Amino acid sequence: MTHPSLLNEENIFDKIYIIRNIKVMLDKDLADIYGVKPIRLREQVKRNATRFPGHFMFQLTEEEIEFMVSQNAIPSRQHLGGSAPYAFSEHGILMLANVIKSEQAISMSIKIIEVFIKIRELILSNKELLLKLERLENIMADHDGQIQKLFGLLKHLLAEKREPREPVGFKFPKPEE
Repeated sequence: MTHPSLLNEENIFDKIYIIRNIKVMLDKDLADIYGVKPIRLREQVKRNATRFPGHFMFQLTEEEIEFMVSQNAIPSRQHLGGSAPYAFSEHGILMLANVIKSEQAISMSIKIIEVFIKIRELILSNKELLLKLERLENIMADHDGQIQKLFGLLKHLLAEKREPREPVGFKFPKPEE
């Protein structure tokens, strides 16, 4: 089991996966972080099933497990133990700490929630940057169109054939020889 003092934000971040478009942590990783055996964690979840609706916790399908193995998110199926793991969302992690009721679980769930908050802040700041970039691209596209029109007009003016014009102004008489 991982000692709580050895866990930092990066270690926790590495244990967060996106499954079904939800940021989750697996039961095995949470058991390790909370200092309990995975089987005890699952027992507590089963005893308190009403506290874990589908958006707090769900069990991975075979396809999801195979995908995680193929993406090297987990080394192999043996890493998960005998059965399909449970995945806990941010709210499920908090509820899990309340069910386990150990000091380590409570303190570690606070750390985990802080990491989730930082992830959310990063995503929001990236969205803002993307929106600004999109606005700039739209402005540049509009300017490009206007510049293209200007070049078209200049080419048209330069391409027109002009007949020689009579010079304007005072004409000196040609000297007689």
